[in-house]
Amino acid sequence: MDANSIATCVIDTAVEIHRKIGPGLLDSVYATSLADVLTESGFTVERQESIPIQLRGRRFNQGPRAPLVVGGMVLVELKSVGSLSRVHKKQMLTYLKLSHLKHGLLINFGGELLNGNIERLENELGELAA
Repeated sequence: MDANSIATCVIDTAVEIHRKIGPGLLDSVYATSLADVLTESGFTVERQESIPIQLRGRRFNQGPRAPLVVGGMVLVELKSVGSLSRVHKKQMLTYLKLSHLKHGLLINFGGELLNGNIERLENELGELAA
């Protein structure tokens, strides 16, 4: 399955979860629910994996934690806020860059509807030097 197909399945599953349990809970509730349903559907889902940072020839494993990586190809960042801001998108693009992943989804469960609260992002910067 390619990254776009995985992203579409993640979005469909997120919409289903949002409809069933509603907006405004902690993002960890949505992360747990999303990971569980996707795993049941046959996807590999990594949770809270550390994204190492490489700087000046050194590797630091104390980097940020990726909320979900689905199928080894799509990084999923979940929020539960009134509305997404520019900093959320910048944070996600940094996660993609550091993780060497190309595809990401930024999903905000804080709104009444998920429509308008999902952003597909791509790492246009290419691979980082190791």
